[in-house]
Amino acid sequence: MKKLLLLFFCAGVLTQAAVAQDDAKEPPKYGWVNEMVGNLNFTQTSIDNPLQGGEDSWNTQLDINGKFVNDQKKYNWENTAKLSYGQSKIGDASARKSSDEIRFESVYTHKLGVYVNPYVAGTAQSQIASGYAYTDDSKLEISKFLNPGFFTESLGLGYEPMKNLKTRLGLAFKQTMVTDEVFAARYSTDDVATEKIEKIRSEVGMESVTDFSRKVSENIVYTTKLSLFSTLNALNETDVRWDNLLAAKVSKYVTVSFNLKVFYDRDIALKREIQQVLAAGLSYTFL
Repeated sequence: MKKLLLLFFCAGVLTQAAVAQDDAKEPPKYGWVNEMVGNLNFTQTSIDNPLQGGEDSWNTQLDINGKFVNDQKKYNWENTAKLSYGQSKIGDASARKSSDEIRFESVYTHKLGVYVNPYVAGTAQSQIASGYAYTDDSKLEISKFLNPGFFTESLGLGYEPMKNLKTRLGLAFKQTMVTDEVFAARYSTDDVATEKIEKIRSEVGMESVTDFSRKVSENIVYTTKLSLFSTLNALNETDVRWDNLLAAKVSKYVTVSFNLKVFYDRDIALKREIQQVLAAGLSYTFL
């Protein structure tokens, strides 16, 4: 019996020593972790003597995604940036914009040591170049940089049940702005009850943001981000922004990706906007 107790005691000591050794090997890692990746995609089609019809065409797209995170024992400060711009040209028509987005997000979370932690966040979104509505013989400018621009500030509680899934819900203040009065009516920033043309529409409501990422295989990653905003005056009217990306790394510098975005804002249009991009091209990691 004494030998058995001694055996259990030795086993326990060895187990505790092994755990302590593992803890000593893997202390918490705090500080900045930065990442920036750029993708350049180009597609070109040339037809000489098209017996079955068809026209020359080309398409190009540049995507830059950055993530800068400062993780400390008592807080986490996460910053993300996205820049996307693409053009396409078919036949003799002029080159036209196919995608255009600038987006920044900053989230500061105070760690309470529990599953739910308070946060404050801010986002900004606009575009780089002018956008046009085309007819047979003319084009009409319908958007440009900061026309519109979307800004959101929020505070509330965040929940991270696992490493690759986190969600937050809180009180939010949203501004839709234009810098040129000609766009005020189109993006509903102007209050028709006043003589002055307003360039900013401010709304107070609730915002929910959910981020999820999963490594499907060694070289394939899926990420999704769902953002919902509803004003306190009309909780049944919800603005939706849903961004999905499936990226596969073929080699060190070559990637294939599929991006699907859904956007809906009742104040701008009664129909939702859907954009999808399938691309293959060069990828380079800056940080």
